[in-house]
Amino acid sequence: MERGERIESPDEMTPEYREHLVHLMLMQADSELAGGYGYVPWITKAPTVEEKHVVSQIVKDELRHATVMYGLLADLGFDVDRHVQAHDETFRMRIAADADIGTQRITSDKRVNIFYYPIDTWADFVFFNFCMDRGAGHQLEDVRQSSYGPWARAIEGIFKEEKFHIRHGEYWVKRLAEDPATHDEAQATFDKWYVRTLNIFGRPGSVKNQRYRAYRLKLRDNDEVRQAFAAEVAGLCEKFRLVVPPWTPRWSELPEEAQIPG
Repeated sequence: MERGERIESPDEMTPEYREHLVHLMLMQADSELAGGYGYVPWITKAPTVEEKHVVSQIVKDELRHATVMYGLLADLGFDVDRHVQAHDETFRMRIAADADIGTQRITSDKRVNIFYYPIDTWADFVFFNFCMDRGAGHQLEDVRQSSYGPWARAIEGIFKEEKFHIRHGEYWVKRLAEDPATHDEAQATFDKWYVRTLNIFGRPGSVKNQRYRAYRLKLRDNDEVRQAFAAEVAGLCEKFRLVVPPWTPRWSELPEEAQIPG
C-alpha cells in the first residue's frame, strides 16, 4: 500500500483491514438504499412530468449504487441478505422541521444519520441534492484513490451519477433562491440541510479516521473534507444570494466511536 499498490481480494487482507473496509462500504451501501427509498415519494409529487422522470432516474441511480456496494460486500463474504432483512431502510423520523439530532444514530443499520430526516417539501428534495449529494461527492473523492481496487473502480460510475444529482440540485437551488417568491423558503431550507450535512463528515482528528488513512481507505482527515465542501458551497451561495448559516460542532455530546461516518 505504501508503494501505491491496491488490494484486490480478501486473501490479501488482514482482519483489521477487512473490518474497516466492511464498515465504510456498509455505511455507503445502507445510505444509498435509504436515500433511494427517501426519494421515492417525490416521483409522484415532483412539480412537472419532466421532474418526475428526473426523480425516478435519481431513485434508480441510488438503488443501483446500493446494489453495487452490497455486491462488493458479498464478495468479501458479508451476509448481505440477512443484513438488509434485519433493517428498515425506509425509516424516516417524524420530527420538527427545524430539528437537529447532531451526530446521533437512531437505528442499528449503518446509514449516515442525515437519512433519518424526512423530505417533506420539494425544496427539501432540492437542497438534499445540493448539500448531501455534494458532501458525499467530496467523500467519494478519497475512495477513488483507495487501496481496495474493486471499490475504487466501482466508485467511478457512482461518482459520475452523483454529479448529475448535484447538478440537478444546483439548478433548482439557483431557481428557488433567485425568485423573490421562493427566496425565503430557499434560505430556510438551506439552513436546515447545510448544518445536517456538516455533521456527516465525522469528528476532526478521529482515531478511526487515522486508521482508515493508514490503510489508504481514506486520504484526508474528516475536517479537511468538510472544509472543502464548505468552501465550495460558500462560493455557490455568493452567486445564489444565500447566506451560509453558522454551525456549532457537537462532538462532545457523543463518544468518538458513535460519531458518523467515523
